[in-house]
Formats: sequence, C-alpha cells, structure tokens
Amino acid sequence: MSILKPIEIKAFVPAKDFKLSQQFYQDIGFEKRSEGGGIAYFCYEHCAFLLQDFHLKPCADNFMMHLLVEDADAWYDRIR
Repeated sequence: MSILKPIEIKAFVPAKDFKLSQQFYQDIGFEKRSEGGGIAYFCYEHCAFLLQDFHLKPCADNFMMHLLVEDADAWYDRIR
C-alpha cells in the first residue's frame, strides 16, 4: 500500500476577463471559496476548479472543461 496516493486534481481555467468570468461561474451556481494572487477557487458540491487571471490565446483556444450533470436540460434551463 502506497502513502503517495493523489488526493485531488484541479484544472486551471484561463480567463480573458477575470471579474466577468468569476461572475459567470457564480451566476450558474458555483461558490467562490477564495481569491488571491490572480486565482479564484470555485466549487459546486464535489466539483472544483481554479480560475486564473491569465489568458494566452493559443492555450485558451485549446482549453476544454467537461462538466457532467445528471440532467443536462435542467442545467440548460437554469443557465438560460
């Protein structure tokens, strides 16, 4: 048994407009748990990510995040 097992992994999400991006994620239900040094930590139950005040176009254009939900139609209606 190894004591070197991972505890968690989080994506660093690029933001072209850091404040607007923070508001977007809060509006769809994510809770901002902390912010500092150009990083905002967001959670929704067991899902979490780090929003960064950094935008490099080639990297941002290739970035993808997958959010799996139980009812996609309900999430779509909520966001709309």
